[in-house]
Amino acid sequence: MVPPLRLSAGCWLRRAAVAATASFAVALTGCVSAPVATPSNTPAADRLHQQAQAALARWAEAVAAAGGDQGIVIVGELTSQVGDWEPAVGDNNKRALMAGLVEATAGLPAATLGDGEVRWQDGTKQTVRLISAQQAVAEIRAGGGDCADCVPLRITAARLTSRQAETSRGPATVPTWEFTLQGTAVRATRVAIADRISVTPPPWNADDAPVGISIESASGTVGGRELTVGFVGAPLPGDHACGADYTAEAVESGLAIVVIVTAHPNSFPGACTSVGAGRTATARLAAPLGARTVLEVQQGLPVTVQLTR
Repeated sequence: MVPPLRLSAGCWLRRAAVAATASFAVALTGCVSAPVATPSNTPAADRLHQQAQAALARWAEAVAAAGGDQGIVIVGELTSQVGDWEPAVGDNNKRALMAGLVEATAGLPAATLGDGEVRWQDGTKQTVRLISAQQAVAEIRAGGGDCADCVPLRITAARLTSRQAETSRGPATVPTWEFTLQGTAVRATRVAIADRISVTPPPWNADDAPVGISIESASGTVGGRELTVGFVGAPLPGDHACGADYTAEAVESGLAIVVIVTAHPNSFPGACTSVGAGRTATARLAAPLGARTVLEVQQGLPVTVQLTR
C-alpha cells in the first residue's frame, strides 16, 4: 500500500490503470499512485499488523522506563524557539539549534525549582516533576545531529516559564525552560517535564520503509468505543474518479492503540490534478479509549487526541 503524499501540484492515479507506466507518469507529471486497498489476508496486511504489535511493545517499554503510565506524552518536538531568526544569523542559528549546538556562557541552575503543573484546555491539571536548566541544555545537545560548519549558540540566561504544547490528550500549557541567546532576540525553549513518556522508532530504512497510512490526529471520548482519526488521503470519496473511501482498524493494548487505515479506491480509472486532502475514518475499539495513547502505524509515534464530551 502506498501512503498518500502532499504535493504542491500533481495528481492521484489509480494504480490498476497505470501500473505499467507508473514510474514514467511520476517522472513527467509529479503524480503519485492512489492508495490501494489492502485485504486482511495479504502480506501487506500482515506487515501492518506486525508494525502495530512492534509499536505497542516499544510503547510498553517506554512507559515502564518513565516510571508508569502517569507520565506526560508530548506530541512533536521538545525543543523549540520563540521569535524568528534575523537574516544575518538565521541560517547558522536555525541549523545549530536543530543540531543541538548550544553552550552556556555562565553557570545555569543545576537544581530544579520544585514541581510544576500541566494544564489542559478542559481545566484538567496534573502535577509534574521538573528538570533543571542544566538538564534541559543537556537534552537539547543529546537530541541534535551533525552541523560541522555551524557556530554554536551561546546561552546567556535561563528562566522557567510555560508554553502551549500538543500532548496525547490534546493541547496543554506545560512548564518550559526558556533560554536567552547571544546575538539574537530569538529564545530557545525546552519542555521542562521530567517524567515524560517518549519512544524512539527504529531507524528509517529507505530501501525497506514502513508501510501504511500515518494518521495525524484522533478524537473520541474517554468512555467511548469509537475513535475517529485524521490523515492525508485521496481528495475525493469513492464515488468519483480518482477517489477512495477509507476504513480504520484498531490494534490495542492496555496502554496504547495503533490505528491501521485501509484505502478502498473506486473502480473508475482517471487522473485529477489535486493535492492530498484531509480525510477521516472511524475505528471500533474493543475497550473504552480511557487514558490510552494513540499511535500511528508507520513509526509508532503518538498523535494528539481531542477528547470530546
